[in-house]
Amino acid sequence: MAKKEKTVQAPVGEKAVAPVRKERKHIHETAESMAARQRDISVSEFFAKNRHLLGFDSPRKALLTAIKEAVDNSLDACEEAGILPAIIVEVKNLGRDRYIISVQDNGPGIMKKQIPNIFGKLLYGSKFHRLKMSRGQQGIGISAAGMYGMLTTGKPVEIISRTGKGKPAHHFRLQIDTKKNKPEIVSDTEIEWDADHGTKVAIELEGKHMQGRQSVDEYLRQTAIANPHVLITYLDPNGATIIYERSTQEPPAHTQEIKPHPLGVELGVMQAMLKETRARNLAGFLQNEFSRVSKRVAEDICAAAELKPGASVSRMGHVELEKLMEGITKTKIMNPPTNCVAPIGEEQLVRGLGSVVPADFYASTTRPPAVYRGNPFIIEAALAYGGQGQEADGPARVLRIANRVPLLYQQGACCSYQAVVQTNWRNYGITQPRGGVPQGPVTIVVHMASVWVPFTSESKEAIAAYPEIEDEIIKALQECGRKLKIFLSSRKRDMDAQRKQDYISTYLPHIGIGLRELLGLSEKEEHKVVETLTGLLERHRE
Repeated sequence: MAKKEKTVQAPVGEKAVAPVRKERKHIHETAESMAARQRDISVSEFFAKNRHLLGFDSPRKALLTAIKEAVDNSLDACEEAGILPAIIVEVKNLGRDRYIISVQDNGPGIMKKQIPNIFGKLLYGSKFHRLKMSRGQQGIGISAAGMYGMLTTGKPVEIISRTGKGKPAHHFRLQIDTKKNKPEIVSDTEIEWDADHGTKVAIELEGKHMQGRQSVDEYLRQTAIANPHVLITYLDPNGATIIYERSTQEPPAHTQEIKPHPLGVELGVMQAMLKETRARNLAGFLQNEFSRVSKRVAEDICAAAELKPGASVSRMGHVELEKLMEGITKTKIMNPPTNCVAPIGEEQLVRGLGSVVPADFYASTTRPPAVYRGNPFIIEAALAYGGQGQEADGPARVLRIANRVPLLYQQGACCSYQAVVQTNWRNYGITQPRGGVPQGPVTIVVHMASVWVPFTSESKEAIAAYPEIEDEIIKALQECGRKLKIFLSSRKRDMDAQRKQDYISTYLPHIGIGLRELLGLSEKEEHKVVETLTGLLERHRE
């Protein structure tokens, strides 16, 4: 209902005064006034306001994410230097949902001039532009963890690093200038440190430590499965020390950086590469900038695109570029090399799984290398069945791993989990509800190793559902399922045979009594017959 206007009653003999209405003034923006407010937004400022995109959307998840990012960096550094990693993770409870997390490694250390940028600047790193398997990809993780700590507690990140025995240990205290995405050095000193080489990072932050399947404890357990060559020492907030010993002394295979594959490059990226290349002609550009492109293949691409191999790269327009892209799709090009990817390996995966999940049976498989969007990848799967540590009637546990890093959140959005659901486990002797994971004492592991894992978000919690990836995961799971079926069938035969033998053993004394009565045997002869029959049964069991 419209509001009634109040009428002011005038004194007798005077005219009534009409109500006064206040008109709102509409201020119209001009192009100049709008332009005056425009300014650059730094990546740090953006993620400070949208930290949920990086996995810092709750105190519990933030604690896990910060530790995960630090551990990932430590493991990558150790493996690139050819060092068997030894990681110390400590979580101290300060009360009022405040914690200090620290991660120390025995890696090669970090050069002094690089420390501020690595820990105090987002999107700074050496892994984004290279095609080579690594845990970190974006150069955001550890600096974002430090930024979250600074935003929630106001405390700087502390870093200690030494590059070798006899060299100084540098101790930095850093903050991030989110307006400029630059590090602010609070202090820089040299200290005494008992480690010969390595790096230690400590962050005070707002968090929450809880047990469960999305906890720090579970993340470290799964890290031990995916990295059987790592020694992890965990000092939890309750004062307990948990050690995950190495189950192998063999480090992962060393990987090589590769060039992009023509089939994995989109038109806009190709256009940028043409501007930046040092090659003068088209054939030279294709050979120098891409993998699996020889002189003959470059000529085949040019022929399919109806372009001259000697055509000047600098003069190529949009029409020629589209012809080139079409020519690439028409040409048969070998898949990219796979020495850029290092799988865990069937034997090592079983060792890692066995060190954490006791079971009656283990199976694993490593699929041949495959390709999505020109990026090579390898899928591995493993399972553990039976054992006292697993639920007999509950749903199977699904452990998702990408480049040796456990994924604990967004399970339903991950193609690894969906592939487990789509696999028909009833074919392999396990019950499975429609649209769900199999039931029983089973732990299933799916690992994707790739030069570029297609995560669904910056927080790297779920793998995107590319058909090529899903197909490989299902095939790997089916291979493990067939091995499980053989085990279950064999065990069923053994159990049936054992049940029959137990039945016979139960009635052997009665058989002896019957023979004594029928044949008139003595008691001694009866015992001898029973012993003979029992011996035959035992030999049959063996």
